[in-house]
Amino acid sequence: MEISNLIKMQRMFYFTNETLDISFRRKQLKKLKETIKFYEDDLKEALLLDLGKSGAESYLTEIGITLKEISFMEKHLKKLMKNRRVGTSIKDFPAKSYISPHPYGVVLVMSPWNYPVMLSFCPLIGAIAAGNTCVLKPSEYSIYTTKVIDKIIKESFDSNYVACVTGGISVSQEILNQKYDYIFYTGGKVVGRIVMEKAAKHLTAISLELGGKSPCIVDETANIKIAAKRIAFGKYLNAGQTCVAPDYLYIHESIKDEFLEQFELAINELFTSKPFESENYGKIINQRHFDRLSELLKDQFVLIGGTIDSKSLKISPTVLGEITATNKIMEEEIFGPILPLLTYSNIDDVINYINQNPSPLALYLFTSKKQIENKVLKSCNFGGGCINDTVMHVASETLPFGGVGESGMGNYHGRASFETFSHYRSIMRKETWLDLPIRYAPYTKIKNKIVKLFLR
Repeated sequence: MEISNLIKMQRMFYFTNETLDISFRRKQLKKLKETIKFYEDDLKEALLLDLGKSGAESYLTEIGITLKEISFMEKHLKKLMKNRRVGTSIKDFPAKSYISPHPYGVVLVMSPWNYPVMLSFCPLIGAIAAGNTCVLKPSEYSIYTTKVIDKIIKESFDSNYVACVTGGISVSQEILNQKYDYIFYTGGKVVGRIVMEKAAKHLTAISLELGGKSPCIVDETANIKIAAKRIAFGKYLNAGQTCVAPDYLYIHESIKDEFLEQFELAINELFTSKPFESENYGKIINQRHFDRLSELLKDQFVLIGGTIDSKSLKISPTVLGEITATNKIMEEEIFGPILPLLTYSNIDDVINYINQNPSPLALYLFTSKKQIENKVLKSCNFGGGCINDTVMHVASETLPFGGVGESGMGNYHGRASFETFSHYRSIMRKETWLDLPIRYAPYTKIKNKIVKLFLR
């Protein structure tokens, strides 16, 4: 079916008002949950083939989070859909005012390859809960997972309600040439700019979940052993192919050696001393990205790791030293298991460096000093983050997730997902048994005095 016809069908279905009913939305969420559970093993196998993810990691970072998101919507949907009463000024008496959530209509969700299950289904769940119809376009790079996602969508929904469209660049271009009521895109900045440009032609509302160089700071008061373990977890999860992974590390110069010792121990604990043989360590998505990352390693001073295997598309957990702020590897998001390490003596220098560059998607700070915590949070602009941990804020349905500036716009997860895919209409309901004459012309001096009393 042509994409233009698919969207026409979805728009026609949307205007039947069937998606406005809470029972309809609950039924669709339940159906999706049941189908995902049915294909759980298939999803795990596909994620293993695409990204080398173990079954445990696939559930922890993808399937489990998706099911949890559905459960949240099922539990809170009635409350989320309610109109919210707000105050009404005495000048509008007699009247009542309220804010009413309403779906946008036909929405497009475009998802990436690095977390193909979570980043396809979590926005879709928000779109369904808010009462929209949806076209889902998963990445063509996560070949095996996209096939299972397509199967789940087809078995769960009629295409005039939710449809999965697969294919490469030409398909994406055709999809983006259509008119939608909302677009939700997760991916890189280059395509993000294209998506925004296409949306602008139709004045379509948009959310962009992008990325950036997320800093991780460890000061001299941090619990070094815990910091090392949690940073290793966040950085090398999914072989570093995580948009909120620590992209570079700023360590206080007084603890550099001790941190590196603990960091290497943490890596070995997570993936053994032979990570290429560990079932818990993933692979790079494809040859192109493997070659890009391999090129970044050339002529670098390696502190930990640095080995590559072109046959399995694996790069060992790596830390680079002798890095300066002007090094090539500091120019763009790494998106792989390579971690540049820089040292500092004054936290102000770190803050200045962060603020001189585009606002990152995430920021992580390890410290036991509240004063340092407050200073960094007050001074730096970033999407979200953690104090004394990494990446875990993404898994919370109570925390809206999103970027700022070049790292994105808009947010989602939990309540924020419902709000993102809803337009909040402001409604005032006036009574007719009283009609104050002061609002109508002619405006006499007495009327003007009364109006001033009301509007001060």
